[in-house]
Amino acid sequence: MLKNASTINGYTVVASDGKIGTVSDFLFDDINWLIRWLVVDTGSWLSSRKVLLPPSVLGHLDSEGEKFSVRLTMQQVKDSPEIDTDRPVSRQMETNVYDYYGWSPYWGSGFNMGGYGYMGGGYMGNAIASRESRQREEHIADARRSHDDLHLRSIEAVTGYHIHASDGEIGHVEDFLLEDADWSIHYLVVDTKNWWPAKKVLISPRSAREIVWTDKLVKLDVDRQRVKDSPTYDASTIVDRAYENRFHSYYGDVRPDVQP
Repeated sequence: MLKNASTINGYTVVASDGKIGTVSDFLFDDINWLIRWLVVDTGSWLSSRKVLLPPSVLGHLDSEGEKFSVRLTMQQVKDSPEIDTDRPVSRQMETNVYDYYGWSPYWGSGFNMGGYGYMGGGYMGNAIASRESRQREEHIADARRSHDDLHLRSIEAVTGYHIHASDGEIGHVEDFLLEDADWSIHYLVVDTKNWWPAKKVLISPRSAREIVWTDKLVKLDVDRQRVKDSPTYDASTIVDRAYENRFHSYYGDVRPDVQP
C-alpha cells in the first residue's frame, strides 16, 4: 500500500518490551529510490538520541494506531552504535550498525527489494537504467571497492527541493509516496502552485534525470506541458493499481503487473 512519508513521520516505534521512539526521517538510496533506514528519535528515553533501523526489522505496521513494532528489545537499541544523524550517514556508520546487530548489509546480500535503478525483479524491474544512473552505480561500486564513505539522502532534506522540467521550473517537492511492502519510493508529490495554481502532480523517480544536491534541485527529462497534462492528483486521490496503470501508460513507462 502506498503511504505518504509525511504521514508515517511521527509514528511510534515499539520494541518487544516497550516504546523506543518515533520516526523522524527516512534515508533513501538515490540510485534505486529505496528506503534504507528509518531515523528514530528516542525522545526522553535516551535523551533525544537518534538511532537507525532498516525496514527489514519492522514488524506489523498499525496505521490506525500509528505505530510500528520492531523485532528488537529496548536494551538492544540502547546499546547500538551512536549515529550523528546531523551529518551525512557514511558507509562506515552503516557497517557499524549492521555489525552490532549481526545483520547482513543490503549491499552485500545480493537482495534487491525492488526500486527504480536496477535491472531485474521489482516494481520497475524491466526498465532500462538511464546513462546517469549507470554512471552513478559505477561511482558507487568504485566507492565501495575503495572503502570510501557512501552518503544516503534524507527525505526531510529533499522535501522542498525545486523541480525543473526540461523547459523550466514546475514547483517543489512536497512529499513522497512510499510502498510499505518493499519500502520503495514510487512518486514524488510536487506542488506546482507557483506555476499552476491549485495543482499537485505526481512525478515518478524514473523521470528524475538528475538531482543537483548543491542547488537543491531535481531535474526531469519531461517538459512542463507533459507534466501539466498528467493524471490529476490531490490529497483525496486513491493511488491504487488502476491509477498507477493510467499514470505509467501516460508517461510510456513500464506499468505495474495487472493482478486482480
